Formats: sequence, structure tokens, C-alpha cells
Amino acid sequence: MTFDFHPEAETEFLEAIEYYENCAPGLGEDFSLEVFFTVQNILSYSHAWPVVEDDVRRCLTSRFPYGILYSIESDRIYILAVMHLHRHPDYWKSRR
Repeated sequence: MTFDFHPEAETEFLEAIEYYENCAPGLGEDFSLEVFFTVQNILSYSHAWPVVEDDVRRCLTSRFPYGILYSIESDRIYILAVMHLHRHPDYWKSRR
């Protein structure tokens, strides 16, 4: 199975990488690796994480305060948000 980012999810992912890299050299790379590790877990066990609404599930990263919100499509995992857990929880709903 493959995965795709919603365009806004990809933007927030890239912005978070930049933010962490500006905090400390190498931290942005650490964040990106953590997100991709989380996506790999989703690809392997897509039904393992809880449903947050309708068909949207959330898998948390281990090291950073982020959740990957995704839906399981017929041919892919569609990532709707790379969501910081301390932001407004419903901001991503218009992306479905």
C-alpha cells in the first residue's frame, strides 16, 4: 500500500520540519524521520489506531507532540493532517 499527503498536510509537515530545524540543527531531520516511521507503522497496521471521526484515524508520533490523521482508501493511505496536538483539534475537517 502507498500513501499520499493532502496538500495542506504536506505543507504543515514541511513547515514543522523547518520550525524544528530552526530550533536546533538536525532536529528537523529527526522530526521528519519520526513522521515517516509513524507513516510506516500506519501502512503496516492501518486499522490499529483509533477512529477520531467517521473514517479518519489518528496515530501518534513517539518523540514529538504530533498525530498523523489519515483515512484508509481503497489503494492508499491518505494523510489529512500532520497535527500538533496542542492546536485546535478540528482545523483539518475541511480537508476530507
